[in-house]
Amino acid sequence: MTQIETIVRSPKIQLVCFTGSVANGLAVQTAANDRVPLRVGLELGGKDPAYVRSDVDVKWAAEELVDGAIFNSGQSCCSVERIYVDEKIHDELVTAIQGVLKGYRLGDPFDKNTHVGPVVSKRSVDAIHGQVKDALAKGARDATPENSTFQNPPTDGNFVAPTLLTDVTHEMDVMTEETFGPIIPVMKVKDDAEAIKLMNDSQFGLTASIWTKDVSKGHDLIDDIEAGTVFVNRCDYPAPVSCFR
Repeated sequence: MTQIETIVRSPKIQLVCFTGSVANGLAVQTAANDRVPLRVGLELGGKDPAYVRSDVDVKWAAEELVDGAIFNSGQSCCSVERIYVDEKIHDELVTAIQGVLKGYRLGDPFDKNTHVGPVVSKRSVDAIHGQVKDALAKGARDATPENSTFQNPPTDGNFVAPTLLTDVTHEMDVMTEETFGPIIPVMKVKDDAEAIKLMNDSQFGLTASIWTKDVSKGHDLIDDIEAGTVFVNRCDYPAPVSCFR
């Protein structure tokens, strides 16, 4: 019997709340199947998409999206993990994101001037780098701006530099599998319909966000997005009153 099974099947346990990977979440659910009425709550992985419409304030959206993608070094189930942007403003948004990243600092998390610290483990470093390597091998472009702290991280620690990827597709792991790191893949779309189709092309449905000046239209699009929580002009925000679903 695995450790998960031992815990979940114990008669002393009446409620299980689990946060972690899909694989381990399924293991918890399987172990709990014959324990009625054991209550189980699972909060699993995310591949949280953001859609940037052409009417948005690009500079503001770039600042918000970079923060949403790489705060806590991207180690949040609700971090922005993939960005779809209207092709009419794609280049402008990429340039704006580059401008924001130039001002970020990778380094010691105890230094108040640091924006991005290390990830949790060497295993995580390897997994994140593996996704980036896969994307580049399949035609993605590394559009990360020059930043001395990204290129010279501390030698002691599991540091992953924020990385901006363009020319990405859903043939790449970075667009379909959870990254849990400071990677920002940006993909251009023709319209709302294509954006929503791609946002829903995922086994994960945790959170999503829409960025637009037309808030009413943003609300309309929410009903077509397959995610538990959808934000308009905000991402990964803990206050329920700021959610639109």
